[in-house]
Amino acid sequence: MEERFLHLEELRVQRDLELEERRVQLEQRRLELEREHEFRMFSIFAQMLSILKQGFCLVPGPAAPVPWDPRGARTPQGPEQTSQGFSGLSNPGTKHPQGSAFLSSRGNDIKFRHAVTQEGKSAYLADPYDEDKNPTGIINFGISENKLCFDLLSGRLNQSDMHNIEPPLLQYSDWRGHKFLREEMARFLTCYCKAPTPLKPENVMVFNGCISVFSALATVLCDPGEALMIPTPFYDGISNSTYLYGNVQLVFAHLDSKITETNTRPFQLTVEKLEMTLQEARSEGVRVKGLILINPHNPLGDIYSQGELLEYLEFAKRHKLHIILDELYMLSVFDESVTFHSVLSMDRLPDPQRTHVIWGTSKDFGISGIRFGALYTENKDVSSAVAKLSFLHGISGIIQYKMAQLLRDHDWINQVYLPTNHFRLKAAHTYITDELKTLGIPFLNRNSGLYIWIDLRRYLHSGTFEEELSLCRRFLGNKVLLTCGKGFQCLEPGWFRLVFSDKIHRLQLGMQRIRQVLEQQAQELQQKLSVPRQLLEQEGQADSTEESVFVPRQQGPMSGTKMKDLIGLLHQQIHSSAWLQKGSLEQLTQEQLGALDVLNELVSKQ
Repeated sequence: MEERFLHLEELRVQRDLELEERRVQLEQRRLELEREHEFRMFSIFAQMLSILKQGFCLVPGPAAPVPWDPRGARTPQGPEQTSQGFSGLSNPGTKHPQGSAFLSSRGNDIKFRHAVTQEGKSAYLADPYDEDKNPTGIINFGISENKLCFDLLSGRLNQSDMHNIEPPLLQYSDWRGHKFLREEMARFLTCYCKAPTPLKPENVMVFNGCISVFSALATVLCDPGEALMIPTPFYDGISNSTYLYGNVQLVFAHLDSKITETNTRPFQLTVEKLEMTLQEARSEGVRVKGLILINPHNPLGDIYSQGELLEYLEFAKRHKLHIILDELYMLSVFDESVTFHSVLSMDRLPDPQRTHVIWGTSKDFGISGIRFGALYTENKDVSSAVAKLSFLHGISGIIQYKMAQLLRDHDWINQVYLPTNHFRLKAAHTYITDELKTLGIPFLNRNSGLYIWIDLRRYLHSGTFEEELSLCRRFLGNKVLLTCGKGFQCLEPGWFRLVFSDKIHRLQLGMQRIRQVLEQQAQELQQKLSVPRQLLEQEGQADSTEESVFVPRQQGPMSGTKMKDLIGLLHQQIHSSAWLQKGSLEQLTQEQLGALDVLNELVSKQ
């Protein structure tokens, strides 16, 4: 009994310590959130005052970007600052006080790992739109799937040559894939990547999806805790695929939408940005082993030129970095004036032993449910190590046979599938872009992929990721799924990816629901800012330029009455905020203190 009593006493003391530790953690988090709120509020006021000093009317235009640090901090950014490069690891490690005793630390970390996009995807899968069975369900503009050519694919996959069952197809095979499939895959890539010489089947391995390829490559190229570098924004599935098995982190090279002398287009990737990110990561003790590039890009739709590709490859060679090329959308370029250049089309690779290419059928053929991906690498050590992991990611022999039949039918691909798919993608893209222009929504016009990168920053009151997520949930509440920019690690709050590869009646209904949400959002912004409605409607008209389209035109100077009302509103907001009374002024930047002086001067003149 005495031992039992002592044991219970030990448990009580341990519980009290855990509760106290939890209380301290919650208090620290509260202070962090309070500090973030302070800086965010004053940053907003500084931006508004900057507009006032320039003599422009305050309208809900694109909010100034607020850099996001994955470790939780937001930092104010002045108008002349460029985007930050390295901003920490994608997952620097998290302790979970309420973790399960049945799981390891890694198990708890995986259990509590949460993607920004998961909420919307789960809601859609539970309530998908169907014109007959569920007309009030959620329209899917968020998950990148091509739903335009089911008739073609179902017809082709049901033809007699697809149906074959032989003993080898029902037995274990080489985990890299059946020889007949790897031979067909090599011929396919040689043809459609326009390789200067035939690619070798022994350099091909097949997996149950491209995410599995990423996972295997990350595990064999990096030790746990090491990192791969990737430009942002980027497809969010890569984060999980590199981390869950191999515990490999991602280092973000943040891109922004600002046009400068060096940035000739929004979100342009340059070697200078890669160099800066790499050096800053190394200075913080992070060992970067490789670079991931997506071409054509998801979600931007960018297609790298041969010159740009060569620059990125030379950069990787200088620093002895592996380079992983995701070319998953290479056949989804639907504008004849745009040319895609595969890295496999180059006459000479700067570092072929560190260059690895990924492709699959999920996007280009609209059969994501079949789960088929392939890796092409000339590095025998890499392929040998990855082959061991292929044991976990094999494909059934029957599916391998069907894929070989599909990939070898170049006549059907060239004469039936690709022309029809490109025509339907272009038609859907044209409809959505026309709707966006009518709504005055800026977007990147790239004519590739299954999606459009759209700019909804002017619908955010203060330009924060909290507001972005709130708008995303408002879309979901109105039964349309969009993916917000934070899900792609975008630096600037307010960008969304809209997937358009669907039938016209679903596109029409989805755009109606989006319009309803934006009209309601604009009305609330009008009320918050006390700006007359006609000013909210005075927006520029969209054009069809190659780059970002639609730029809201600047308004004329405000009248004295409107200026007085706005200054009074700002003055009231600041003086009613307790945070200015708590000694935070010493933490403000010189620019922000200057903004406060300007405000006080303007108030005194009213």
